[in-house]
Amino acid sequence: MSWSLLPALVVAALALGSAPAAPVGPAHARLVPVGAATAVTGARVPPVAGERVRPFVAPPHEYGPGHRGVDLPAAGGAEVVSPAAGVVTFAGAVAGRGVVVVASAGPGGLVQHSLEPVSAVVPVGAVVAAGEVVATRSPGTVHPGCGSACLHWGVRVAGRYVDPWWWLGRTGPVRLLPRGPDTRDGATAAGRSLSVR
Repeated sequence: MSWSLLPALVVAALALGSAPAAPVGPAHARLVPVGAATAVTGARVPPVAGERVRPFVAPPHEYGPGHRGVDLPAAGGAEVVSPAAGVVTFAGAVAGRGVVVVASAGPGGLVQHSLEPVSAVVPVGAVVAAGEVVATRSPGTVHPGCGSACLHWGVRVAGRYVDPWWWLGRTGPVRLLPRGPDTRDGATAAGRSLSVR
Protein backbone atom coordinates (compact mmCIF):
# COMPACT_ATOMS: atom_id res chain seq x y z
CA MET A 1 0.00 0.00 0.00
CA SER A 2 1.28 3.44 -0.86
CA TRP A 3 1.90 6.17 1.74
CA SER A 4 0.17 8.56 -0.66
CA LEU A 5 -3.11 6.78 0.08
CA LEU A 6 -2.90 7.55 3.79
CA PRO A 7 -4.93 10.78 3.81
CA ALA A 8 -7.72 9.07 1.85
CA LEU A 9 -7.82 6.22 4.34
CA VAL A 10 -8.03 8.57 7.31
CA VAL A 11 -11.76 9.06 6.96
CA ALA A 12 -12.23 5.30 6.75
CA ALA A 13 -10.32 4.85 10.01
CA LEU A 14 -12.64 7.32 11.72
CA ALA A 15 -15.74 5.71 10.27
CA LEU A 16 -14.67 2.27 11.45
CA GLY A 17 -13.61 3.46 14.89
CA SER A 18 -10.43 2.66 16.71
CA ALA A 19 -8.72 -0.69 16.78
CA PRO A 20 -9.47 -3.01 19.70
CA ALA A 21 -7.66 -2.03 22.86
CA ALA A 22 -4.29 -3.65 23.30
CA PRO A 23 -2.13 -3.81 26.40
CA VAL A 24 0.19 -0.85 26.83
CA GLY A 25 3.92 -1.31 27.29
CA PRO A 26 7.16 -2.15 25.54
CA ALA A 27 6.25 -5.84 25.12
CA HIS A 28 3.21 -4.77 23.12
CA ALA A 29 4.82 -2.01 21.05
CA ARG A 30 3.78 -2.20 17.42
CA LEU A 31 3.05 -0.01 14.45
CA VAL A 32 -0.50 0.64 13.28
CA PRO A 33 -1.16 -0.20 9.62
CA VAL A 34 -0.98 2.57 7.04
CA GLY A 35 -4.25 4.49 6.92
CA ALA A 36 -4.99 4.49 10.63
CA ALA A 37 -4.90 8.24 11.25
CA THR A 38 -7.56 10.86 11.75
CA ALA A 39 -8.05 14.21 10.13
CA VAL A 40 -6.69 17.26 11.95
CA THR A 41 -9.71 19.17 13.09
CA GLY A 42 -10.00 21.71 15.84
CA ALA A 43 -7.44 22.54 18.44
CA ARG A 44 -3.69 22.31 18.31
CA VAL A 45 -2.11 22.25 21.75
CA PRO A 46 1.38 21.76 23.15
CA PRO A 47 1.82 18.37 24.85
CA VAL A 48 2.79 20.01 28.16
CA ALA A 49 2.54 23.56 29.49
CA GLY A 50 5.54 25.84 29.44
CA GLU A 51 7.94 27.65 27.17
CA ARG A 52 10.66 25.97 25.14
CA VAL A 53 13.74 24.88 27.04
CA ARG A 54 15.53 24.08 23.77
CA PRO A 55 14.27 25.27 20.35
CA PHE A 56 13.98 23.52 17.00
CA VAL A 57 17.19 23.73 14.93
CA ALA A 58 16.72 22.76 11.28
CA PRO A 59 19.51 20.59 9.91
CA PRO A 60 21.43 21.93 6.89
CA HIS A 61 20.36 18.80 4.94
CA GLU A 62 18.22 15.72 5.56
CA TYR A 63 20.90 13.80 7.46
CA GLY A 64 22.75 16.76 8.97
CA PRO A 65 23.02 17.69 12.64
CA GLY A 66 20.20 19.65 14.23
CA HIS A 67 17.46 19.45 16.82
CA ARG A 68 14.36 18.05 15.12
CA GLY A 69 11.86 19.18 17.70
CA VAL A 70 11.52 21.30 20.79
CA ASP A 71 12.17 20.45 24.42
CA LEU A 72 9.55 21.54 26.93
CA PRO A 73 9.78 21.54 30.75
CA ALA A 74 8.23 18.39 32.22
CA ALA A 75 9.07 16.65 35.48
CA GLY A 76 8.83 12.88 35.84
CA GLY A 77 5.21 11.77 36.08
CA ALA A 78 3.81 14.87 34.35
CA GLU A 79 0.82 14.20 32.09
CA VAL A 80 1.54 14.47 28.36
CA VAL A 81 -1.36 15.22 26.02
CA SER A 82 -1.91 14.67 22.31
CA PRO A 83 -1.13 17.87 20.36
CA ALA A 84 -3.92 17.12 17.86
CA ALA A 85 -6.76 14.69 17.22
CA GLY A 86 -5.29 11.51 15.78
CA VAL A 87 -4.45 7.85 16.20
CA VAL A 88 -1.68 6.46 18.39
CA THR A 89 0.50 4.69 15.82
CA PHE A 90 3.41 3.72 18.06
CA ALA A 91 3.90 3.26 21.79
CA GLY A 92 7.12 1.58 22.83
CA ALA A 93 10.82 1.91 23.39
CA VAL A 94 13.28 3.43 20.94
CA ALA A 95 16.94 3.54 21.95
CA GLY A 96 15.98 2.77 25.55
CA ARG A 97 13.44 5.62 25.85
CA GLY A 98 9.66 5.39 25.75
CA VAL A 99 8.10 7.03 22.71
CA VAL A 100 4.50 7.72 21.71
CA VAL A 101 3.62 8.75 18.15
CA VAL A 102 0.24 10.28 17.30
CA ALA A 103 -0.60 10.56 13.58
CA SER A 104 -3.24 12.63 11.86
CA ALA A 105 -3.95 13.87 8.37
CA GLY A 106 -3.59 17.57 7.73
CA PRO A 107 -3.71 19.89 4.75
CA GLY A 108 0.03 19.38 4.12
CA GLY A 109 -0.14 15.58 4.38
CA LEU A 110 0.42 13.11 7.18
CA VAL A 111 1.29 14.82 10.50
CA GLN A 112 3.21 12.75 13.06
CA HIS A 113 3.86 13.92 16.63
CA SER A 114 6.62 12.06 18.50
CA LEU A 115 6.80 12.47 22.26
CA GLU A 116 9.69 11.22 24.40
CA PRO A 117 10.75 10.04 26.97
CA VAL A 118 7.30 8.89 28.07
CA SER A 119 5.29 5.97 29.39
CA ALA A 120 2.18 5.40 27.28
CA VAL A 121 -1.22 5.37 28.99
CA VAL A 122 -3.20 4.60 25.83
CA PRO A 123 -2.78 1.61 23.50
CA VAL A 124 -1.58 1.64 19.93
CA GLY A 125 -4.61 2.17 17.70
CA ALA A 126 -6.44 4.44 20.15
CA VAL A 127 -8.22 7.40 18.56
CA VAL A 128 -7.41 10.44 20.71
CA ALA A 129 -8.58 14.05 20.86
CA ALA A 130 -6.35 17.09 21.03
CA GLY A 131 -5.52 17.65 24.70
CA GLU A 132 -6.27 14.05 25.72
CA VAL A 133 -3.66 12.43 27.99
CA VAL A 134 -1.65 9.85 26.03
CA ALA A 135 1.38 9.38 28.29
CA THR A 136 3.25 10.48 31.39
CA ARG A 137 6.81 11.82 31.43
CA SER A 138 9.06 8.89 32.33
CA PRO A 139 10.70 9.62 35.69
CA GLY A 140 14.48 9.32 35.81
CA THR A 141 14.88 9.08 32.03
CA VAL A 142 17.25 11.58 30.46
CA HIS A 143 16.68 13.26 27.12
CA PRO A 144 19.95 14.35 25.49
CA GLY A 145 20.44 18.09 25.72
CA CYS A 146 18.11 18.86 28.59
CA GLY A 147 18.41 16.16 31.23
CA SER A 148 15.58 14.58 33.19
CA ALA A 149 13.23 17.55 33.46
CA CYS A 150 12.00 17.96 29.89
CA LEU A 151 9.92 16.39 27.15
CA HIS A 152 11.03 16.22 23.52
CA TRP A 153 8.28 16.92 20.95
CA GLY A 154 8.97 16.36 17.27
CA VAL A 155 6.55 17.13 14.42
CA ARG A 156 6.80 15.73 10.90
CA VAL A 157 4.54 16.95 8.11
CA ALA A 158 4.56 14.81 4.97
CA GLY A 159 7.83 13.22 6.14
CA ARG A 160 9.70 16.47 6.85
CA TYR A 161 10.51 17.70 10.34
CA VAL A 162 9.04 21.12 11.10
CA ASP A 163 9.29 23.43 14.09
CA PRO A 164 6.49 22.41 16.49
CA TRP A 165 6.15 26.07 17.53
CA TRP A 166 5.50 26.95 13.88
CA TRP A 167 2.97 24.09 13.65
CA LEU A 168 1.14 25.56 16.66
CA GLY A 169 1.09 28.96 14.99
CA ARG A 170 3.48 30.41 17.55
CA THR A 171 6.18 32.27 15.78
CA GLY A 172 8.71 34.62 17.24
CA PRO A 173 8.63 38.35 16.73
CA VAL A 174 9.08 39.60 13.19
CA ARG A 175 12.21 41.72 12.81
CA LEU A 176 12.74 44.06 9.88
CA LEU A 177 16.39 44.18 8.92
CA PRO A 178 18.21 46.18 6.27
CA ARG A 179 19.23 44.01 3.32
CA GLY A 180 20.85 46.54 1.00
CA PRO A 181 19.70 48.38 -2.09
CA ASP A 182 16.42 47.26 -3.63
CA THR A 183 16.99 46.66 -7.32
CA ARG A 184 13.41 45.74 -8.19
CA ASP A 185 12.22 48.11 -10.91
CA GLY A 186 15.40 50.15 -10.33
CA ALA A 187 13.90 51.83 -7.25
CA THR A 188 15.19 52.12 -3.70
CA ALA A 189 13.65 53.28 -0.49
CA ALA A 190 16.09 55.94 0.70
CA GLY A 191 18.84 53.73 -0.72
CA ARG A 192 17.87 50.73 1.47
CA SER A 193 15.15 48.16 1.58
CA LEU A 194 13.91 45.94 4.36
CA SER A 195 13.64 42.17 4.64
CA VAL A 196 11.75 40.04 7.14
CA ARG A 197 13.56 37.33 9.13
